[in-house]
Amino acid sequence: MGVTSINPSFAPSEVIKPEGLWLRNRNWDTLFMTMSVFLVPLPYILYLIGTESGLHPDVSRNAVNLLVAVLVGGPHMYATFMRTALDKQFVKRYPMLIRSSIIIPIVVVSLAFLNLTLLLTIFFFWAAIHVLHQVTYIVELYNKRGERVAQHKTSLQWWARLIDYALVLTCLFPIAALKISQGNFAIGTNDLTRAIPDFFQQTWFFVAASAVFGVAFIAFLIKSYYEWRNGVLHLPKFVFIMITVPVACTMPALENLDTAFQGLNTWHSFQYLALTFYIIQLRHQKGDLVASNPQIDKLASARTPWRLYLFSAMMLGGSILLGVVVYITVGLVDPLRDLNARFDTAYYTAILCFLWIHYYHDHFLFTDFEAIERAAVA
Repeated sequence: MGVTSINPSFAPSEVIKPEGLWLRNRNWDTLFMTMSVFLVPLPYILYLIGTESGLHPDVSRNAVNLLVAVLVGGPHMYATFMRTALDKQFVKRYPMLIRSSIIIPIVVVSLAFLNLTLLLTIFFFWAAIHVLHQVTYIVELYNKRGERVAQHKTSLQWWARLIDYALVLTCLFPIAALKISQGNFAIGTNDLTRAIPDFFQQTWFFVAASAVFGVAFIAFLIKSYYEWRNGVLHLPKFVFIMITVPVACTMPALENLDTAFQGLNTWHSFQYLALTFYIIQLRHQKGDLVASNPQIDKLASARTPWRLYLFSAMMLGGSILLGVVVYITVGLVDPLRDLNARFDTAYYTAILCFLWIHYYHDHFLFTDFEAIERAAVA
């Protein structure tokens, strides 16, 4: 890469850039991309502690939902807007994307009042696609590092990429398909099988999902062995996939799916925040944010991303206010709805209005495979 200008607020010793095959460096990748997997069981453990302490399961479940939303889930979805709606470059490049986003809150609010089960069914499957899309995005960012520094041409051919993607995109579904085929797929108090067509609530769905996943997993192991024998194994990417796939595959096996997926959401959100703040800091370092997003550029000038995190966390106030308004409104419109159902309606309305916009925008951000390479200083 050619020499780029560095923002004066960064001293030469503070310049950050990716090292070797890592997205940033060994310690950063290990902490934020892989070993942060230890966050996955925490929500479920907290849920079990709550129920063992005498809390009603729904109260314990909702308490965990709120905790995850406040600490990582909410900040991660609002962090997206630092790179989209609040960025003049992005708004200028994708004006229709920004304008069309207003449709999402209209759909969410309508479904929350008319058919919460359908809303949650759409949410679950879109969330699954979004989580897996982020994993494939990180995999491709690793591929770009391989192209840049190691010339790992063999491991980056189309068939190798296809195997990686096939494994990642199928790992979440075998056990989920089994539960769907058994008519046992509920998120909280909402049975999603009521909104899933009977066509998919059959044994064939589980068998097909398992077969595709099994073939992809065997192909991945053979491919990885071949790459290792030929000295072209991309170790950081291999470790990332081998940690991600078993965790995503086994999560649906837990009884309380709502809290189980909150564990996966915690890990996903933690990765997302780290990656987003890293890309923002790289853009600040390059001087790319001065004109397009001066407020975020100022926040990114700190040595650590804490100010970026606090800014994204503060935006969660919008969701909290919306949730309170919906909770009161549901009580007035449908006073016979029990408190847990009323909370679910308010919680998912407040979260999904912004979360689905976050998904929508990320489908564009997750196609920018040069985000790190373009912003990194040579």
